[in-house]
Amino acid sequence: MKKDYHIKILGQEFTVLSDSGDEHVRSVMEYINHKVTELQNKAPNTSTLNVAILVALNIADEYMKLLRGDKDEIFSQIDRQAQNLINLIDEIR
Repeated sequence: MKKDYHIKILGQEFTVLSDSGDEHVRSVMEYINHKVTELQNKAPNTSTLNVAILVALNIADEYMKLLRGDKDEIFSQIDRQAQNLINLIDEIR
């Protein structure tokens, strides 16, 4: 069941619905606020809109790299298993 959460990001208050649980919502909010703080420390005169866009781009980049990394690992596992099967077939012959 979805629950209302009141969160604050970039000084703005939001109400979001989630069924992921209190800890997860809190973790996501803290992660975003951490990313905002990092970016604001590097570029203190950046507008709020630009900070939000840059944080979104950075998080999307991390996500895409993570997805690509998982795919590479899965392909590597499949490749190893295929090689093991080839070796077993060769031994049987």
